[in-house]
Order: sequence, then structure tokens, then C-alpha cells
Amino acid sequence: MNFFRQNKLVTAIFLALILGCVVGYFINRYYTQLEINLLDNISNETTKRIIHEDFKSYKEQGASSFSLMSDIFLRLIKMIIAPLVLSILISGVGKIENIATLGRIGVKTLIYFYIMTLIALLLGLASVNFFQPGYKMHLEPPSEQKVQITKKSFDAHEFITHVIPDSIFNVLAKNEILPIVIFAILFGIAAGSTSKGKIIFEFSEAVAESMFKLTHYVMYVAPIGVFGSITSVIIKQGIDVLKGYLYLILIFYATLLFFCFVILWFVCWLYKIPFGKLIQTLYEPILLAFSTASSEAAMPSTMEGLKKFGISEKIVGFVLPLGYSFNLDGSITYMTFATVFIAQSYHIPLSISDQINMLLILLLSSKGIAGVPRASLVIIAGMLSYFNIPVEGLMLLLAIDQILDMGRSATNVIGNAVACAVIEKSEKRNV
Repeated sequence: MNFFRQNKLVTAIFLALILGCVVGYFINRYYTQLEINLLDNISNETTKRIIHEDFKSYKEQGASSFSLMSDIFLRLIKMIIAPLVLSILISGVGKIENIATLGRIGVKTLIYFYIMTLIALLLGLASVNFFQPGYKMHLEPPSEQKVQITKKSFDAHEFITHVIPDSIFNVLAKNEILPIVIFAILFGIAAGSTSKGKIIFEFSEAVAESMFKLTHYVMYVAPIGVFGSITSVIIKQGIDVLKGYLYLILIFYATLLFFCFVILWFVCWLYKIPFGKLIQTLYEPILLAFSTASSEAAMPSTMEGLKKFGISEKIVGFVLPLGYSFNLDGSITYMTFATVFIAQSYHIPLSISDQINMLLILLLSSKGIAGVPRASLVIIAGMLSYFNIPVEGLMLLLAIDQILDMGRSATNVIGNAVACAVIEKSEKRNV
């Protein structure tokens, strides 16, 4: 109970979820029972089909009035995507200038981060493709998007020309993630080579902080969006759709546990790092990250725990802060997992080339997304738009995102702790 008192937004989201389930169930039951009563007195199959389609239409009309609430929230999220990605990546490039002072340590750290990012993205893809939790949702794409969802084969020429924007303002207006990423990296490198570059990086960091604060404000609308979304889904699909949520939570947490206690354990074993002792030392920050669903909230206690573990202050002071922009293993695993899950929910097939494309985009665009609660939803929204998947699917995850975010925040803390230990061990080998 104390947890819910301290996390009022979480409480509001859970209450909205429950209320949405109840309201949606009774409205769905009303229409379903009315349809059954009418069909009992009719024997003609053609008439039955017409009546069934009519009631399906009534349910959709009833659902659309509630989905307006989620549409408002979704538009607020979309509003944040372009400026957040642009500013956080430019400021992230500015942080890389610290590599010049720490030389070898910085290069090794970034190489390690990108290797673990690739592994995390691949694990998310492997898990969601193997267990296919999205197919248990059985959703239909919004009617206005049904015509738009057409898949085509990968075209290398089209991909390359799309990557390089002909106008940064054009891609910002369209929320096209990949061209924004390319521009931000090139612009950041150029700014870093000028005498006034520091001003640009400071401005970008200020914009990024403002956008994160705006994300925080927008999240207060989340309970309304969750209520509208869940009510709308249950009116159309019935209460059975909730069975898919339990399966999704179990599969995602199993994926995170595999990453922590198999992949990260193996990395520690390679470097002769006592993984069990590391987890025991960091029990408090891991629990704090889990309970608050924010890995940043655990950063000070993580620093103290790593120093107690025997890692030098120089390594902790450099690797850990950089890790909060470049090495969020739990959030990164979630990005591929969630995007494919939503595609599966709408029965939209993503080819191998689509998923490789997704992996490459996320390998770049996931960098710089700090451990702010639900910041990864912004990147996922961009992925959904890029692959022409209904963005309404994001609301499916938002309803239980707090539960999922608790697990991935704790994983972020463990992943960055292992990163510090690995860099410390590799430095001792070089001495």
C-alpha cells in the first residue's frame, strides 16, 4: 500500500486499467447479449450475418467514443518524438568528447556498450519471435489504417536515399526517426569540431531535459489514455483479450532474467567477476530501480555500491553516467520486443529484412535515451510509424507499462554495474 501512496500516477494508471476493464466488459456484454437474444429468434443465415455485422459496427462505434481519449494521449506522445530524438542525440555526441581525456577507457566502454546493445536487441527479437505473445491479442487494425498496411520487399537504393534527409525540417515534421538520427550524429560531429560547439551541446542538452520534463507532464494524461484504450479494446474484443497480458508479462520477464542471469553472468565469468557478490552488493539500488521504475533514481546508490565492490572512482565516475545514455539493456531489449509484439497483435507480418532494418535503426536511435520512466515508448512510437504499424497498439503496452518498466529499470542497473566491473577488470589487465 505504501508503494501506491508514493506513486500516485502508478495508482491512477492501475485504477484506470481496472475501471476500463469493468466498463468495457459491461458494454461488450450488453451488446453481445442483445445480439444473442435477437439471433435466437432468427433461422435465416444471411439475416444472422447481417445482424452480426450490425452489432459489430455498434461495438466499434461505442469503442470509438472511448478511443478518443487514447488518441489525445497518442498525439501528445507523437509531438515529443522528433525534438526529443534530435536533442538527445546531439547532446549525446557532445558527451563523447570526454573520450579524448580518458582515451583507451572511453573507446573500450563504447565498444562494450554497442556489443551489449546489439545482444539486447537480438534477444528481444528472438524472444518475441519464438514465443509470439502478440498473436494472443487478436486485434484488428483501425479501419483508416487497413488500406495503408502494405508490405514490400527491401529496396537498398530506397533505404539509402531515405537515410539521408533532403530537408531536416521535412523529416522532423514527419517524425522519421532514421534521417533524424543521421542528421543529429553528423551535426554533432561538426559542432564538436568548432570553437562554439559547446554552446550547441549545452543548448541541445537543455532541450533534451525540457523534452523529458514534457514527457513527464504528458504522462499525467496517461490514466485517461489507458482508460479509453482498454475500454475501447474490450468493447470490441471482449474480456478474453486480457489473457494475452499475463502471457506477455511472463515472457518479457523471462527474457530479462535470461539476459541478467545467463548473458551478463557469462560476461562476468569471462572476466572472472563474482556476479553473485556484485548482485548482493547492489541489492538496494536494484530494488529501488524496480520499485520506482526508474534506473536514474538508483544512480547515487549504485555508485556507492560499485565503490564498495572495489571498482575505482575514476571508472565508476566515467562509465556509469555514460551508461545511462548508451547502455540501458532492459529498455533496449524492450524496444524490439514491444515493436514486434504490437505488429503481431494486429497480425502484421514483419519480414527478416524488416527486422534487420529495425535492429539497425534502434542500434543508433536507442543511444541517449536516459533512464526516465517510459522514455522508450517515444522510440517505440517512432518505430511503429516507420513500419506503418498502428500507433494505437502502443496503448496496449501502456496499460501494463509500469509493470514492464519495473523489470527493465532493474535490468538497466545490473547491466551498467556489470559494464563498470568489466572495464575495471580490463584496465587492470593492461596495467
